[in-house]
Amino acid sequence: MFILSNFLSAFAHILDVILNILSWLIFIRALTSWVNPDPLNPIVQFLEKTTEPVLYHIRKILPWRLRLGIDISPIIAFFAIMFLRQFLVRTLLDIAMRLR
Repeated sequence: MFILSNFLSAFAHILDVILNILSWLIFIRALTSWVNPDPLNPIVQFLEKTTEPVLYHIRKILPWRLRLGIDISPIIAFFAIMFLRQFLVRTLLDIAMRLR
């Protein structure tokens, strides 16, 4: 069972790193949206390509009444990422510890 425990522990740590990187990318994209960046800039294009799949789905779910000219999808994405890091990653680590 220690093999499954090690696998779950490694998976939880990798998931935690991925979620951390995604939260930083969303944060940087939200900051750059305030200064109206050049859309042809490769960094801006990278930020859009990596964060748009997450933010698009959140925007699609939001009711039209909440779209008041301010994009709140990054805030909702932060809360979702925080939930996943606190619940899913910790649960996987707890399961891995109990399997030892």
